[in-house]
Order: sequence, then C-alpha cells, then structure tokens
Amino acid sequence: MARVKRAIHARKKKNDYFKAAKGYRGGRGRLLRSVKNAVDRSRLYSYRDRKVKKRDFRKLWITRINATVRKYGISYSNFIYGLKLLDIELDRKTLAYLSLEEPETFGRIVETVKSRFAA
Repeated sequence: MARVKRAIHARKKKNDYFKAAKGYRGGRGRLLRSVKNAVDRSRLYSYRDRKVKKRDFRKLWITRINATVRKYGISYSNFIYGLKLLDIELDRKTLAYLSLEEPETFGRIVETVKSRFAA
C-alpha cells in the first residue's frame, strides 16, 4: 500500500483554524489547542445565536406592540385575537414598525380592532 504524506493537508487544516481565530488575544490566537477550542466554541455560539436572535427580535416586537396598544386601552392578547378575527394578516415585525414610525396608521388599526372586538 502506498505511503500517504499528510504534511500539506495538516498544515492547511491548521492554517484554517488560525485564520478563523484572527483577532483573538493571547494563546487563543496563537496556540493550536487553545485556538481549536476557541474556534469550535465560537462556531457553536454563532450557530446557536442565529436562532436566539430570531427569538429576541420577536420578543422585542411583542413588547413594542404591547406598549403601544395599552395606550389605546386594549391588551396585547386581545389585540392579536381581534386581528385574527378580522383576517388582518400583519406580522409582528410590521406591526411594531407601524407602532413606532406611523402611529396614526397603527392607531386606526387598533381602533378598528377595538370597535369590532367590543361589539
């Protein structure tokens, strides 16, 4: 069986780790074992936090909508329920944007929901 010389592939793999650890301080950017640990952990965190980011934004939108809707005397859950009853298909991102940037439009939506929901 032929002999396999790994030097080129091993160096390439090692270099990839060091490139990924660019900007890390101390041993985390210089020592292979520490670099591997740091890079592997950072990749795990980045994968996980791409999911968490979506959760955090949804939480933020809900908080913004809730704060604005309460000024009109209706709870967030009743507001969302009213939207569903009226078949108004606006997502939370859009509603949060409207509540901040276009309060008149948002106010009209809330009043529509309130009038139908109360009746």
